[in-house]
Amino acid sequence: MSTDTATRLHGGRLVARRLRAHGVSHLFTLSGGHLFSLYDGCRAEGIELVDVRHEQTAAFAAEGWAKVTRSLGVCALTAGPGVTNGMSAIASASQNHSPLLVLGGRAPQFRWGQGSLQEIDHVPFVRPLVKKAATATQPGEIEGLLEEAIRAASTPPTGPAFVDFPLDVVFGEGEADEEPPAPPAEPWRARGADGSAIERAAALLREAERPVVMAGTGLYWGRGEEALRALVEELRIPVFLNGLARGCVPADHELFFSRARGRGLGEADVAVVVGTALDFRLGFGASFAPDAEIVVVDVAEPPREHPRAVAAELYGALPATLEALRTGARGPAANPREAWIASLRAVEDEKRAAERAELEDPRAPLHPMRIYHELSAVLERDAIVIGDGGDFVSFAGRLIESFEPGCWVDPGPYGCLGSGLGYGLAAKLSHPQRQVVLLLGDGALGFSGMELDTLARHGVAVVAVVGNNGIWALEKHPMEALYGYSVAAELRPGTRYDLVAEALGCLGEFVREPGELRPALERAFASGRPALVNVLTDPGVAYPRRSSLA
Repeated sequence: MSTDTATRLHGGRLVARRLRAHGVSHLFTLSGGHLFSLYDGCRAEGIELVDVRHEQTAAFAAEGWAKVTRSLGVCALTAGPGVTNGMSAIASASQNHSPLLVLGGRAPQFRWGQGSLQEIDHVPFVRPLVKKAATATQPGEIEGLLEEAIRAASTPPTGPAFVDFPLDVVFGEGEADEEPPAPPAEPWRARGADGSAIERAAALLREAERPVVMAGTGLYWGRGEEALRALVEELRIPVFLNGLARGCVPADHELFFSRARGRGLGEADVAVVVGTALDFRLGFGASFAPDAEIVVVDVAEPPREHPRAVAAELYGALPATLEALRTGARGPAANPREAWIASLRAVEDEKRAAERAELEDPRAPLHPMRIYHELSAVLERDAIVIGDGGDFVSFAGRLIESFEPGCWVDPGPYGCLGSGLGYGLAAKLSHPQRQVVLLLGDGALGFSGMELDTLARHGVAVVAVVGNNGIWALEKHPMEALYGYSVAAELRPGTRYDLVAEALGCLGEFVREPGELRPALERAFASGRPALVNVLTDPGVAYPRRSSLA
């Protein structure tokens, strides 16, 4: 194309055109002068700007968009502290394999090294966390770098990518590329794992008497839920789920188990581990019996060695891999599998029955399990539930049931508090007709509580439920068990976070007694407004756990 007929646009418009061509509809940000050109471009291209109160929330909201839509989430962070404020969310996206594009402002190129406002080179400290990190040095590079970054973020294993734009570059003009971007890749339709690996794993499954499937977040990103259900239903294999895999097999499916996980993993003779690492959540592999044969299934090889030997490794597109494994493992199923399933169901039922007293506990302040018992009664089947906290959310992970993919969102293995309000903002914007519930510990609320203002300003009707026990329970109880005392683990008891929410434009509800909870939840959902239900909980209740950090 000659320069006489080329379309010349400023850098921010070039960015926005490229985002729009890839289907991006929302950009999460906090206003910064280095980004004005991007804002102008987004306004021209019809991309909605969603501004928040802290850059960490902008990045978490973009990651949350990725998590609940399985598509690219995008945020723009201004130069210097804007980018550094987003680092925890970028690290979270890296460990969660969330497809995230972070756009950074940057001090002007022509003044580089002279001490401009917020001048710092972001790329060296962002690079270890992202799949691609680059700086556009002239307007003509913008679209090409964005294409590379989007492709990197969207290619399995998915993850974050980063591009920043010097002030003079993004305000300058360049020629627009009139060629449309290539159609988005659908990597889940690609080839599955190597045939010899499939044969080895299939042989193990054919002979297994006590097989299990343990699936995690990678199953969700790899869109393998339908193939997994077909596999476990035909081969009669019990299923356990963590992370974003929750809901990929509905909680009321006959082969789904949660309370029997210790028994199921600890007594399995073959374990098919799909899309989740053998990390602290699985005791670094020790959750499985020492003589269990482990089959690892994922979209790509992990970045580090497995902490224990595995019998087979299947790397490739999950639908094709799981379908080939199902076909290869067909054969006369061993009769003990039905006995195995029945034994796990008995454990599951027994443990659920033992919870009844706590679910109906009449104490005030409330037992956290009573909260989730009441909440479950008002949740719709496709409700999106978001967890942001320690002990309070640990109880939720045990009790809240998911029936569809993308209905449970938590921080993941990076465990960064403060993610919840950003996740909730994105979830409700992307699914406005569905219930979105945010479960917050009172400690976690302190990280991002001002984002209640963001929900109110944008009219985003997330319902937040705060477990207010006035302590850092995840630290206080273990420290007291170890040392007989705790330090730095106290919060102000009985804080009226509901009044804070009202001051920021939300509905506030205060719950002191169990009988007050259900009506408060019903009012919150019926209001059509962002709401916070502040529930006083018993600080003496500790989530039962054993240390698995190391």
